[in-house]
Amino acid sequence: MNRNTLSLIAAAVALAAVTGFASVTAPGGGSAKSVAKGPARLPVERSSLLCPAPSLSDLAETTYTAYTPKGSGEGGARTGASAASGTAVLKPAAAPLTDSAPTQPSNKGDKKGKKGKTPEKPDPNKAVITLKEPGKAASASADGSDAPALIGSADGPLAPGWAAQQTTVVSAGENRAVLGTRCTDPDTDFWFPGASTAKSRQDYVHLTNPDDTAAVADIDLFGKDGEIKPDAGEGITVPAKSSVPVLLSTLTSAAADDLTVHVTTRSGRLGAVVQASDAKAGADWLSASADPAASQVVPGIPGDATDVRLVVYAKGADDADLKVRLAGAGGSFTPAGLEAVHVKAGMTASFDLKNVTRGEAGSLFLTPTSDGGKTPIVAAVRVVRGTGDKQETAYISATAPVGDRSTAADNRAKGSTLALTAPAAPATVKVTASPGTEGGEPQTKTYTVKAGTTLAVEPPVPAGLKGSYALTVEPQPGSGPVYASRTLALPQDGIPMFTVQTLPDDKGTVVVPAARQDLSVLDD
Repeated sequence: MNRNTLSLIAAAVALAAVTGFASVTAPGGGSAKSVAKGPARLPVERSSLLCPAPSLSDLAETTYTAYTPKGSGEGGARTGASAASGTAVLKPAAAPLTDSAPTQPSNKGDKKGKKGKTPEKPDPNKAVITLKEPGKAASASADGSDAPALIGSADGPLAPGWAAQQTTVVSAGENRAVLGTRCTDPDTDFWFPGASTAKSRQDYVHLTNPDDTAAVADIDLFGKDGEIKPDAGEGITVPAKSSVPVLLSTLTSAAADDLTVHVTTRSGRLGAVVQASDAKAGADWLSASADPAASQVVPGIPGDATDVRLVVYAKGADDADLKVRLAGAGGSFTPAGLEAVHVKAGMTASFDLKNVTRGEAGSLFLTPTSDGGKTPIVAAVRVVRGTGDKQETAYISATAPVGDRSTAADNRAKGSTLALTAPAAPATVKVTASPGTEGGEPQTKTYTVKAGTTLAVEPPVPAGLKGSYALTVEPQPGSGPVYASRTLALPQDGIPMFTVQTLPDDKGTVVVPAARQDLSVLDD
């Protein structure tokens, strides 16, 4: 074997190591003489998802829904493994904490709760939910406080676009709420604007480790005056295949209404999400904001919101001067009092928008002013529906655009609202309702979103639906960037309980740079 052949093989090995999930093959299985004309977009071959422990309330009822969309088959972008078998399984994480651990949540206020109850040890080899084929959703349920965090992986044709949703209903007690979250892929860096250590709040950062070795994480807090000196939060060890909840108020004695939480790892990877509970206004999961950037989009604030609070953190050495626009069905405008938004470097700022949507769902566009520089920011909103003792809270973090495709996995016959917004250019979006977990036929509908507006619709429902179903959103060729969220309303006893999940790109494909060498030397 000559030197050119060795160099080419080395390059292929390095490429596979960098891309990780994509395999490198000759197009169509052709001969070694094939010469690539440019980068190829291939379906990923493995995906990982992590779901936090739902609740320590004995009244909790949790539904898990998983789904992988069928490949589009257009241009080969999402084909290639359709004939092969694959697996997609979510299994319990270990529960290393005991009832004496200071970071473990209590089920205070639950009528049937037993404070300090030690969860039953989950069986990490027993699947909680298994997906069998693309295009068919699967669901499972877990009741009470023993439901563990989940760790899962998918491969083969089930990997591209694999999505899972965890929805928990706590019907009574101080923790009564609907808590919903997308199960997320592991990462090393997370930003959570909108958390709190106020006396009325109990906010936990849930850290889940999918790997076979321990991960070590740091948690930093930033308030209105900058970084808060922590009493703890450095070098938190998360054992292999396990999940650890950390109560934010144990990290600092400072009571802050609005915080930005920054989670990073010294070693390993983690899933991270914040469970935010308010003594008077319910609870929900606060997902990580999109990566720090000069502009951010927060899609799908419900039209009947009674109170909206925007939280922004400016990362870096320079202040951020921002324009804030609310985009509704007919266009966008600047909310009163937000004509000039200034956020100091390294600090968290909050803005009370009250009932800004006034009956019409909207999205927030945050962009730098003409002379405001390019300071990266992260952002989220706290949304309250209802009044008095019948309030419920949800959080919507700034998100990345839908990109090629995204899926909201848990939808019911009633209660789902899909919000689509196109900040810069018109967009055409195809929305597909999957078959139900227990039966039903898929349905598809196409929507047009005008530039600078938000379109809120009741999405299509599978014909003859039984069980729950998934919604897949796909911007069509020629569309501008689209941002989306799905609101799931599950009212109980006059309380407008709800949860909102954003829909960033599902990362179902990866761009693989193509080698441009003539491989004919392999025939020598």
